[in-house]
Amino acid sequence: MRDPEPLVDLRSDTVTRPSPAMRRAMAEAEVGDDVLEEDPTVRRLQTVAAELLGHEAALFMPSGTMGNQVALHLLSRPGEEVICEAGSHIVHFEMGAMAALSGLLPRTVDGAGGRMTPEQVERRIAAASGLRHPTALLELENSANLAGGTVYTLAEQRSLLDVARAHRLPVHLDGARLFNAAEATGESVAALAGGFDTVMVSLSKGLGAPVGSLLFGSAELIGRARRVRKMFGGGMRQVGVLAAAGLVGLDEGPRQIPRDHAQARRLAEGIAEIPGLRVDLACVRTNIVMLRPATEPGRVSRAAVESVLRGLRSQGVLASSLDGESIRFVTHRDVDAQGIDRALRVLRELA
Repeated sequence: MRDPEPLVDLRSDTVTRPSPAMRRAMAEAEVGDDVLEEDPTVRRLQTVAAELLGHEAALFMPSGTMGNQVALHLLSRPGEEVICEAGSHIVHFEMGAMAALSGLLPRTVDGAGGRMTPEQVERRIAAASGLRHPTALLELENSANLAGGTVYTLAEQRSLLDVARAHRLPVHLDGARLFNAAEATGESVAALAGGFDTVMVSLSKGLGAPVGSLLFGSAELIGRARRVRKMFGGGMRQVGVLAAAGLVGLDEGPRQIPRDHAQARRLAEGIAEIPGLRVDLACVRTNIVMLRPATEPGRVSRAAVESVLRGLRSQGVLASSLDGESIRFVTHRDVDAQGIDRALRVLRELA
């Protein structure tokens, strides 16, 4: 009897298992108490990463959500607004934390493909008055998760930073998949991270580490961030066992990303050839593919989305839906070419 085929898990790049090199590094990591700033492996990760991104300092965070929320807390005061794109992670997937933890309100912009324009941002900026909450800061996301992994170019980022500087607003970059954006644009991560007051990068997405993110900024801001992290419950002790995997991820991960992007492109092009399934190939810039099954021209059926997800799962292919109207596939190092072929085969059968 033939063994069952292994699962092809395309739900997210967060599902990867630690590589052999990561497991070795974790087992051998030198550790100390990080709340006391005595974990040598964490300190090395923070130093290496800060130099790589061109920022003065970095702080190891248990999650990207905490990294984003610590940054928002540092750059604002309760009752102020955060200008961000309508599909941004901080609006949809961080449990209302900006309001619950920092008393902030999102002022959203409907950007094309998850990207705001300087004119849109300019129109959203509000001064303090008797009628309006003032704008605290601008937040960008690169790459844009809900938009299907689309990216800001360096020029687009700089034009938005210019608007913020003209109004003396700080700017935070949610760069959870910044290394993917760098590969897609041909820019360095340091270039894409430049000019921002704070930047968050996830180690557990495109870079493949099991857990953790990093928050970057000036030495003064990161010193304050350490205290806010503790206040939010993110103080960690002998966490060098995880930081060690992050160091390997910074080394291994960027070399894997071109393959992930190529796999996503091949998956998207295969889907585009299947009748009844739609994918915008122009939006496939990184490792995310958004599929929309349509029962009628211009209409998306939530029932069709659920049906496709069930059909995929029954054949050992896992995908996700973040909005109920599209199906998201995310390529990563644990899915090979055979896995992509299998996903396309199942989709053809379902269509």
